[in-house]
Amino acid sequence: MTGRPTSAVLPPPLRPWLGTAAALAALVVVVLGILYAGHSEPGGLDTWIVRPTADSVRPPLRYVALATDFLGEPAGAVILVAATVTGCLLLRRPRAAVLAVAAVGMAVGTATLLKRLVGRTIHGDANLSYPSGHTAFLTALALVAALLATARLSLGRTAGTSLVLAAALVAGATMGWAQVALGAHYPTDVLGGWCTALAVTPATAWLTDRTADRLADRRADRTADAGRRRPH
Repeated sequence: MTGRPTSAVLPPPLRPWLGTAAALAALVVVVLGILYAGHSEPGGLDTWIVRPTADSVRPPLRYVALATDFLGEPAGAVILVAATVTGCLLLRRPRAAVLAVAAVGMAVGTATLLKRLVGRTIHGDANLSYPSGHTAFLTALALVAALLATARLSLGRTAGTSLVLAAALVAGATMGWAQVALGAHYPTDVLGGWCTALAVTPATAWLTDRTADRLADRRADRTADAGRRRPH
């Protein structure tokens, strides 16, 4: 036996539940993308929630929204990712540090690609809006942090899944509110960004574990071979 169960960034008990959540999230992303492809106005669901307009919040809430939005901007994102990676390394979880970078990159990259494919805009043709990259970013980072906490605390299936989904919901709702309040996105853009991260991050975590395990197996095989060849 190895230390894999404790070093895995996607704990085995959580894989079926998060896999199901990821599949459902991916379906939502696709359905919303088809519904709003090429649109430049809020849809029925958007106006039912709130009609996005620029400067729809006033101080002091506007300052909170701007500060939250900064976390998804390049400078703020680099600070958050660097802090997360540093925390993972201090906790001696290098695999989680790799996931922090990989998951964020995959979530933001997927959101960027989907924006070009869907072509939904807000406040002008130059502003592609679906899905929200800011929301995808913060949600992905929150998922990584929650997965790390789940493994660190050795939480079971129910507690671990609840923590991961709650962290994703809080992060997505926080950034989503800021994006809608500042008029940068429609509510369905935010939902699409949240679901993008929820779909991509568990898959990235699984791939990270699989790749790391294969590399560990190869190192173990080489060590064993070297030991057998060494003269006694």
